[in-house]
Amino acid sequence: MAEKALRRTLSLNTLALIAPLALFLSLAVLSCHDDDGSPEESGPRVGIVYDSVGKGDGSFNDSAYEGIKRAKEELGAVVSEETTDGTESNREELLKSLAEDSDLVIAVGFSFESSIKKVATANPDTNFAGIDILQRDNSPANFASLVFNEAEGSFLVGVAAALKSETGKVGFIGGVCATSDRLIEKFEAGFVAGVLAMVKEINKNMELETAYLSQFSDPQNPDGPPDISGFFSPDKAREVAEGMFNGGSDIVFHAAGSSGAGLFEAAREFSEREGNSKVWAIGVDSDQYNTADEPVREYILTSMLKRVDTAVYNIVKAQRDGEFSGGTVDHYLANDGVGYATSGGFVDDIRELIEAPKASIVRDLFDVPTVPVKGCREPQTYNLRY
Repeated sequence: MAEKALRRTLSLNTLALIAPLALFLSLAVLSCHDDDGSPEESGPRVGIVYDSVGKGDGSFNDSAYEGIKRAKEELGAVVSEETTDGTESNREELLKSLAEDSDLVIAVGFSFESSIKKVATANPDTNFAGIDILQRDNSPANFASLVFNEAEGSFLVGVAAALKSETGKVGFIGGVCATSDRLIEKFEAGFVAGVLAMVKEINKNMELETAYLSQFSDPQNPDGPPDISGFFSPDKAREVAEGMFNGGSDIVFHAAGSSGAGLFEAAREFSEREGNSKVWAIGVDSDQYNTADEPVREYILTSMLKRVDTAVYNIVKAQRDGEFSGGTVDHYLANDGVGYATSGGFVDDIRELIEAPKASIVRDLFDVPTVPVKGCREPQTYNLRY
């Protein structure tokens, strides 16, 4: 009888020890998994709104997506994604909605300038960041401008174009002329400067022609809605590029978002036409040799890299680490915020000649111009002479 009582006492004591341990282990297991059994994301809650072109442009928006994807994988960011329909009311609505459940909200593109600053002001406990959105005088303390020196990167692909051109004539296709921050003109200014810098080196004159696919505002109706269709008009870009190639340009650089697909196709078609010499396209933002359709890749000489992916990742990391700060965050050659692509190996033979001016820019030995000499409302021709 005493032996049975002893066994019972031991069992109760053992249970008393095991029960809390079992409960602890159960809670530990539950705390490591969501309801669906997947690991819990522990990073910042991030909302991101792409501009109306959206993901799949192989350029600007896709680069932002690469940055947010990396933030999810490496920082455990909990991400909500939206794409605006292009109206101001929708931009504001999406930003407001994301701000309710996010630590950080990112807007991709200059068209969000008014809406994001308004929403940021109304939500001081949430941080906001905008790609290509300037600070100006009306920016709240919780807003960061993620901006780039597009001219520096464009200078380098201008150098490449001048060195590779066989005809001595190259072209530039801009997406939208005269936005509020004159964004695309910065690409043009840098590209022209890069070509001009090589004119003396190669000891021959160069001609450079430019064309823009849409005008942000109509001079005859300045209060009308802005026209940003130049960023998603591949058919129009193809038509303009065909005219440039037929006119003697053998390399054309675009800064026109998803419209660049039209340039790539035009380069392929012209090159494969009987009796024609090979012509080249230069991509923008992403390394478009890797993002464009396979049949056109062999016609993409290089791409001007605008590291939107890095900017997005870094601002999410700053949020996670408690280091977010409002104000301007610059991206330029010296911190690898812009650059040029080497995929395909088409610029390998001139890489040293590109790296030399790049080093001079990084060392602040000269400044690349950011404003073109000529206007963008009409096609222009630059005669660059040594």
